Amino acid sequence: MLYFVQKTLLSTFFYLSFTVLLFAQSNEFIYGDLLPDAPELAQRGQHSVGVQTINLVHKNQLNVLKHKDGVTPTYDRPLTVEVWYPALISPQQKEIEVYQEVMGNFNDPKRPLKPFTFKGRSLRKAAAKTEGAPYPLVILSHGYTGSRYLLTYLAENLASKGYVVVSIDHTESTFRDAANFSSTLYHRPLDQLFVLDEMDRLSQKGSGSFLSGLVDAKNTGLIGYSMGGYGALNASGAGFSKNALQLFKAVSGGCEALAERLAGSEVYAKTQDERIKAVVAFAPWGMNSGAWDSTGLAGLTRPTFFVAGSEDDISKYEKGIKAIYDGARNANRYLLTYQNARHNVAPNPAPPEALAEGLPIDEYLRYADSVWDQRRINNINQHFVTAFLGIYLKKQDLNEYLQLKEKAVDGNWKGFKPRTSIGLEFRHQGAN
Repeated sequence: MLYFVQKTLLSTFFYLSFTVLLFAQSNEFIYGDLLPDAPELAQRGQHSVGVQTINLVHKNQLNVLKHKDGVTPTYDRPLTVEVWYPALISPQQKEIEVYQEVMGNFNDPKRPLKPFTFKGRSLRKAAAKTEGAPYPLVILSHGYTGSRYLLTYLAENLASKGYVVVSIDHTESTFRDAANFSSTLYHRPLDQLFVLDEMDRLSQKGSGSFLSGLVDAKNTGLIGYSMGGYGALNASGAGFSKNALQLFKAVSGGCEALAERLAGSEVYAKTQDERIKAVVAFAPWGMNSGAWDSTGLAGLTRPTFFVAGSEDDISKYEKGIKAIYDGARNANRYLLTYQNARHNVAPNPAPPEALAEGLPIDEYLRYADSVWDQRRINNINQHFVTAFLGIYLKKQDLNEYLQLKEKAVDGNWKGFKPRTSIGLEFRHQGAN
């Protein structure tokens, strides 16, 4: 009798294990999918999502990497961008894309480049959905180093909600081609503004692009992570300080090209672009290195949503991101803080390849947080960015999702399931 019971239990165990395995295989978790405790607005929208790659060239740009003896030559600067958009996809087509990515760092023998792939919920070269167009434009800008695929969970989610989302591979700042930091310091806001111009151009009638008639570039949201946030703030009105120029000169061999991006510069004033209606800055770098002062931050007037980890050891918190939030007194601004998180409050989760034995831990820590589940961070970001951009780009009535008590432990936040907003803080200040 005991043998029969043991055999039955063993058979049941193997049956359940096999069933769980089949369920896991048929219900694969893809970056951006919802966890059971995901907040309300994290869910995807009504649109299917297409994706395409576009190669752009920003001509006659200063090549700060070649600055020598007081002379800065020019070059044609290539920029590859990925575009996600509302699409027409038949039930017979599978809305899955396999992205080609690398881990490691260019020219770092301790971290050689290693290709890997990961899946997303979009379809390559799907037909664009013109019903409802033109759609607001969202520009994504990665950190140093990074790639245009670093925030696919957010790009696909926003495209499903009726946005055209373009993410930039910032030349000389990606995993594949990282160069001296001076290139990122100088080119980051210029890349963002150039891509805005190009999306506007390609959206025009007769452009020959699939984007023709699809994009409302006059209604643009700019999203940046780390150095992308640094660029987004400068592209949106936060002129750099004289300290920023000194930092740039120190890393560029004396080049003074950044002077044109300083607060008070006539050249800088002429680059202010009214097409940018809202900014999201994930862990923006720079304040901790003196990139801004009170004069520069006063120039930020657009609605801005900051996201930070309270223990950020790259951009810093109290003297970094929160100091930017406090100093941007002329902007209607928000600050979402992940308590005890560090810098990685924006990217996709770490790929399985980053867990391989023998790899430098930095390949894992490029994506992961040691306290927070990165998939949960992704869901929360989807929720809040949906609310913020919905209010300021689509005029949607979503304000109740941003009218919250400062500390989540003081009560359940709108859109969060009971007891699931723990570990978060939220601040809001109107413009002066």
